[in-house]
Amino acid sequence: MNTVDNLVERFRSKKLKITPQRLGIFRILESNLQHPSAEDIFSKIKKIYPTVSFTTVYKTLDILEKMGEILKITIDEERKHYDPNTNTHHHIICLMCNKISDIEEEHIRPKLPRGILNEFTPSSYHISFYGTCKKCHKNK
Repeated sequence: MNTVDNLVERFRSKKLKITPQRLGIFRILESNLQHPSAEDIFSKIKKIYPTVSFTTVYKTLDILEKMGEILKITIDEERKHYDPNTNTHHHIICLMCNKISDIEEEHIRPKLPRGILNEFTPSSYHISFYGTCKKCHKNK
């Protein structure tokens, strides 16, 4: 994700409003490696701006995703998290505690069958591994 200043410029260039609440959301996401959910972000921003609505948070995240500034990680339809690291990388996700960790791209490269590559040119890819983290497995 770009810096807060760069995001402000990108929003202005698209004639999108820059509100204190949006600036707060940008700051929460900047360099955030925790893969927060919309609810996590809402909880943090609500402490600073008590009148902010969840809709504001969700719409801002949607705009950032469409602009390519964040990635949406879907654990299931009920749980979506956001990642400001838009470089190609993958995730390991604990299904018990929902912790999401990054795996850098050079460790995993999918090999597609030649037949598919003759008819399809991938522009990006993302792989998620689901399971149980060491801490949760130990507590089972």
